[in-house]
Amino acid sequence: MTGPTEPNRSTIDDADSAGPDLPTQGQAVVTDDASDDPHAPAFDFDVVNDERTGVYEAKVGGTDVAGLTYRAASENRLVLLATSVFPEFRNQGIATELIRRVLDDVRAQRKTVTITCPVVRTFIEHNSAYADLIDPEHPGTGNAAHRS
Repeated sequence: MTGPTEPNRSTIDDADSAGPDLPTQGQAVVTDDASDDPHAPAFDFDVVNDERTGVYEAKVGGTDVAGLTYRAASENRLVLLATSVFPEFRNQGIATELIRRVLDDVRAQRKTVTITCPVVRTFIEHNSAYADLIDPEHPGTGNAAHRS
């Protein structure tokens, strides 16, 4: 169990590697928990896939509110690296909805994923309908890679 000063969320210490539109190093980014509550309020935002920088961006108007960074490992596989939400937009279900929309896009493109992001891993563990998107040869890290 975590105390008030110990968030139960994943921290990205080096956000510089996440892409140019996300916070820079020195601004620790704490990602939203991947919620398994289907009734959690979802923040209304658009998702833009910036293939040049490798970021699925969550945007409200012209403002970035979150991002899921990735790397194209092959023509048919993405490595999902990290999910981050800007501090003022946390705890509104943004990470959960962003991950859902990214995975839906991956499915529509008939691609698979390798998971290195612990938030994506947790999301798939709680939403098994997405488990088939995990590449069997390159599942990534954590328990989401196992199949029952």
